[in-house]
Amino acid sequence: MTSADASAPNDGPVDRLSQLLQFPVDFPVKIMGARVDEFANEIAAVILRHAPDFEVSTLELRSSSKGNYLGLTATIRATSRDQLDALYRELTSHPLVKVVL
Repeated sequence: MTSADASAPNDGPVDRLSQLLQFPVDFPVKIMGARVDEFANEIAAVILRHAPDFEVSTLELRSSSKGNYLGLTATIRATSRDQLDALYRELTSHPLVKVVL
């Protein structure tokens, strides 16, 4: 049995992602949520808690075709998998957020 074979049973999607990313890395986070006035500001505040060097002026905004939702793309300088996990946890638990990719 090779060392690759020995690690195969524990090699799930999360483990593979960790192997693909080499930190620090510029990492795009896409967030879709309700189109309300405070959405972009609240999401920017969440991102800044996890990536204090994020430049809010680079936040990309797109309205959905019917205008009911707002899509945001924030490219952060990720320094660790733990940082990304914490950011995703907070974003997905936010009441205005529908989807995080």
